Amino acid sequence: MINLGNYDTFIVQQKKEWTEILTSLETKNKYKIFDASGAEIFFAFEDKSNWLIRQLLKAARPFTMTITDTASSAVLHVQRPFRWFFPEVTITDAQGREIGKIVKQFTFFRRLYTVTDKAGAEVFRLFGPILKPWTFNIIENEREVGKVTKKWSGAIKEMFTAADNFGAEFPREWSDEKKSIILGAIFLIDIVHFENKN
Repeated sequence: MINLGNYDTFIVQQKKEWTEILTSLETKNKYKIFDASGAEIFFAFEDKSNWLIRQLLKAARPFTMTITDTASSAVLHVQRPFRWFFPEVTITDAQGREIGKIVKQFTFFRRLYTVTDKAGAEVFRLFGPILKPWTFNIIENEREVGKVTKKWSGAIKEMFTAADNFGAEFPREWSDEKKSIILGAIFLIDIVHFENKN
């Protein structure tokens, strides 16, 4: 199991390809992941994603995201099946054992995801307030304990790179499983809510 015991923050920076910047064709997403001090701790890349499917389905596409450590060893996988509605991802460890799942819930105006552990029990929810479109609050036992936020990186950078930068803050005492799930949630949130809105 991945060891995330010392972390209470992830900073995730998307790396855009020049092909995508210049042509708007969807390429496989890549991300660098940093801790609160700015040290790079992981790398993530979309490794099972068909080119034609990416162009046709865009933010609705299925994908597998692999997260590696700094030695390029896989530590987590984030798998999204195709869904027109109610997107979901399953987070697994390097051996393919399920850690948890994130599923979008039906709501008229709110953005709400239920997060469950490998046994299917709810462990927390992700709630996106209407008036804070860049933020998803982490709700555990009806209490806000952290958040996932899309970080605005300045008008020039947003205009020329269309790169998404996220920060996730969560309790340091959380288990490795919960921290793994929140890391996987960032990629689902990016692709579903921000992929075609830059």
